[in-house]
Amino acid sequence: MSLTRPTNKDLVEIFGYAPDDLTQSVRSLWNLGACPFINKACSKSNHDSSVVYGTCSVTTTFGDCIICPNRLYEKDYATLRAVAEDAFGKVTKFVLFDEYIKRRNENSIFVVALGQNSGKEVKIGRSLSMDWVLAKIENNQLIEYVGIEVQSIDITNNYRDAWYAYKNLTPNTKIIPSSEHGMNWANVHKRLIPQIIQKGIVYSNSQLVKAGLYFVLPDIVYRKFEDIIGADIPLVTDKGANVLTIHTYDLSPPTSHGQQRILVNKRKIRVSLDEFSQRFISGPNLPTGDELDEAVKRILGCY
Repeated sequence: MSLTRPTNKDLVEIFGYAPDDLTQSVRSLWNLGACPFINKACSKSNHDSSVVYGTCSVTTTFGDCIICPNRLYEKDYATLRAVAEDAFGKVTKFVLFDEYIKRRNENSIFVVALGQNSGKEVKIGRSLSMDWVLAKIENNQLIEYVGIEVQSIDITNNYRDAWYAYKNLTPNTKIIPSSEHGMNWANVHKRLIPQIIQKGIVYSNSQLVKAGLYFVLPDIVYRKFEDIIGADIPLVTDKGANVLTIHTYDLSPPTSHGQQRILVNKRKIRVSLDEFSQRFISGPNLPTGDELDEAVKRILGCY
């Protein structure tokens, strides 16, 4: 099959695999509308759920980028397991909620993951919902816990034409049209950073949180955070209630059909939550008052 794919805006993974992968086992995921990373129905659908899109990642001007947080749960939630090990040390009994119910009477130490796909998300106040809580439990007693926020990035516009071209792909297909998607980078400062700060503060005030909040996201997205808070934010070495630990990931290079790209850990860093918050409010990349003056003058024609 000689297929010409878009060179600028393209879809990178659909239902966990290359979109032009016609392998039977891969195409069965299209028919099932199933996510291979959480082994459940995919949540990415149109308004009436009649079409399940299953798009995991897309191209951007900065590289291939994950757009669905479930993509970050490959290999049985390996990213959460990495957090558990960092927060609590070597963990032999990391379990999802359903497994914990079965094993709750064992005389063991468990780390139980609470989240949307495991038990329930922890919700407090009027609208604050924690993505994940990892709870360390010994003899049915809660010893301590940490929070994890998992983020990808939303898109703007749509990729409908490209997606349908891949859906209807045959060995005779010659060309795939360009996707029309854009990246909603504005969400970084409008929604994502404020959420991290708010939740980090709540965790820091807990008597049972000793390692603070963890943040798991694509490295490309965190680079957009650095545009706002600065890439020079001082790092800290020790965990603490008032510390934000950041784990970033990239996708491995493209692979052969029938195979999945894997997550590659790019960075593991810690920063002070206070420093992170202050830089969001008045960080090094904040425009100056002079720039504001000039912008107002330009609009009014006052030179």
